Amino acid sequence: MTSRFHTGPDGKTRYITSDGDTVDHIAWKFYGRHQGTTELILEANRGLANRGLVLPAGVEIILPEAPPPKPKPLITLWS
Repeated sequence: MTSRFHTGPDGKTRYITSDGDTVDHIAWKFYGRHQGTTELILEANRGLANRGLVLPAGVEIILPEAPPPKPKPLITLWS
């Protein structure tokens, strides 16, 4: 199986979709999370949202660098 992720000539990471891919699933596969990263992908790929929720095969998507996830606050039961 070949990777659908590759680096373009401009140094940006790209992904080639297969039938049934969704932006949030691609975000999860690449970044390990989708909260905040789905929006980054949509902002970097204007018009991608117009293709619908389920993407067709062969769409090249730019995957921008994402800031590290914010740490979750520590909750303690006793002060």
